Amino acid sequence: MSEYLWIRNGRVIDPAAGRDGAGDVFVRDGLFVNDLNDAERAEATVFDAQGLVVCPGLVDIHVHLRDPGQTHKECIRTGSRAAAAGGFTSIVCMPNTMPWADNAGTIQRIKDSVRTQSLVNVFPTGCLTVGGEGTALAPMGSLFRAGVVAVTDDGRCVPINAVMRRAVEYASMFGLPVMDHCQDYAITDGGVMNEGHWSLRLGLTGWPNAGEDIIVSRNILLSKYTGAHIHMQHLSSANSVELVRRAKADGINVSAEATPHHIFFTDEALKDYNTMLKMNPPLRTEADRQAIIEGLTDGTIDCIGTDHAPHTSDEKDRELDAAPFGVIGLETALAVCLEVLVHGGRCQLSSLVDLMSRKASEVLNLKKGTMETGREADICIFDPDEPWLVKAPFQSRSSNSPWTGMTLRGRVHRTYVNGRLVWDFENPPEPDVE
Repeated sequence: MSEYLWIRNGRVIDPAAGRDGAGDVFVRDGLFVNDLNDAERAEATVFDAQGLVVCPGLVDIHVHLRDPGQTHKECIRTGSRAAAAGGFTSIVCMPNTMPWADNAGTIQRIKDSVRTQSLVNVFPTGCLTVGGEGTALAPMGSLFRAGVVAVTDDGRCVPINAVMRRAVEYASMFGLPVMDHCQDYAITDGGVMNEGHWSLRLGLTGWPNAGEDIIVSRNILLSKYTGAHIHMQHLSSANSVELVRRAKADGINVSAEATPHHIFFTDEALKDYNTMLKMNPPLRTEADRQAIIEGLTDGTIDCIGTDHAPHTSDEKDRELDAAPFGVIGLETALAVCLEVLVHGGRCQLSSLVDLMSRKASEVLNLKKGTMETGREADICIFDPDEPWLVKAPFQSRSSNSPWTGMTLRGRVHRTYVNGRLVWDFENPPEPDVE
């Protein structure tokens, strides 16, 4: 039996099609169609989106689901529910699980769990090196055949240049993008926050921009040398943004992402030693923040990636030096980016939708982020102006959000994956908290 969906009266934004205006969206059997006939309309599930934005489902290419091995922090079920609540219909999960996803067996285990537990599309990545240890190369061919969309040691950087060179060469043989966590450990050793005025004032070990800039420079050179696609994760430094800008101008095959937290906060936010603001890379200065925003708006930085990194309350409820790096971000990303970029007057709403859907998808060739006829009906419906208080419990199993207690503007009302309703703000599921 066919299933029909008719979303009426919304502001439809589909940057891939150049569409931005009032209209309807039609779905038949999980796929976008141009229209429904009278009989199909009579049978359709109808949602009135008056006053709301209807756009392609959001895409996040940087998510930690902690599954397998650390499901007390997050699992595929809760992580995918957090994604749906944030308007994300496709997410890319990182391989720093327990065990690390450095072989076809672990990738298959993740895919099996996704098939039975996930509400959204989940694309796995595989490791660059065995166990993420940065020495022996992971089996790129078998990872490719297992279905990974990229390779990365995210959470760690490959410190040895010769190993990184071989890794990107082998990855490019299989058409796999390389995603790199850019951190020179010799420079950042012991650092817990940005090196500068506030680290000195707070008596904390600083983490200089150079710890990121050096690896970004290395990756640009390796991409130029090999032709491989290297993607720089979570840029935080103004210098790194400029390096990527120049590399792209020279036609080098690199891309980059920025996180919601790096465009919202600066290192001054750590003045009260709040561990919810401890992240890797650390929050930087206002000049760095503005450079990242400019990079997003001028196309230097390709997309937004949340770096959703769940940790338990017990882990975060420690001294700043001892607490783990990382924050959750799936449920707040759209509102945070709206606050900074759209309400802050830095870009149009359609440009933000593009950054968080089509452009994110294109980085890893996921073929998502569009409402083109015949494509899977992945849809996000939101009110860009509606205020809401960020508070626990979250749909994520963890609650380490730096925005807790803040009021943000921009609420996701509904999320559909393949035409199936997976998030309804009016009828949310009961959270499964830590």
